[in-house]
Amino acid sequence: MSEIKPEIESWDYQATVREIEAIIEEIERGNLPLEELFAEFAVAVEKLRRCETFLERGKEQMNLLIETLEDSG
Repeated sequence: MSEIKPEIESWDYQATVREIEAIIEEIERGNLPLEELFAEFAVAVEKLRRCETFLERGKEQMNLLIETLEDSG
């Protein structure tokens, strides 16, 4: 199993999702200058990528555990 990096251990998926939701709400309000809108959108995309990576790693770990259970049963 791959080793988890220290910065990922302290990273909070749920908090990141809330941050993304807040960015989306701000963008949807339509009050941001265009440059800031682009910057906020870029931040949201990066946070989404990190969430996706986190979920993929979790899925891989679960699949490995399931395979281990099936092999031992």
